[in-house]
Amino acid sequence: MPLDDQPQAITHPGPLVAVVDDDAAVCDSMRVLLEAYDLNVCTYQNAGDFLTEDPKIACLIVDYQMPGLNGLELVSELRRRGNTVRTIMITATTDPALEKRAGALGIQSVLRKPLANRVLLAALQSAIG
Repeated sequence: MPLDDQPQAITHPGPLVAVVDDDAAVCDSMRVLLEAYDLNVCTYQNAGDFLTEDPKIACLIVDYQMPGLNGLELVSELRRRGNTVRTIMITATTDPALEKRAGALGIQSVLRKPLANRVLLAALQSAIG
């Protein structure tokens, strides 16, 4: 991916991506960004609502620190249900053990906040590419 600030287009437009983050502003900004790249986006402000709706998605973008179920617990529950959806976790946590636990659950990427749009788009392209 080029190092300039212009994100590159996702090559497979149209898949449904779910964003689960307790911060409404994060959900809104990710929706705007991803929809600009022809992706369909559904957002949830907690893991419980996501699990209840159980949408058929191509990729999950989930925050690690949320009230109720955190991101790892959400993905663990999905795996328990047999759902192996590709997952990107975003976090402000600097705990080095987080990546190991995420990897054990099959999470493709752990991205540190704050993150550049191009970093998120590259991880998403890799996940659903």
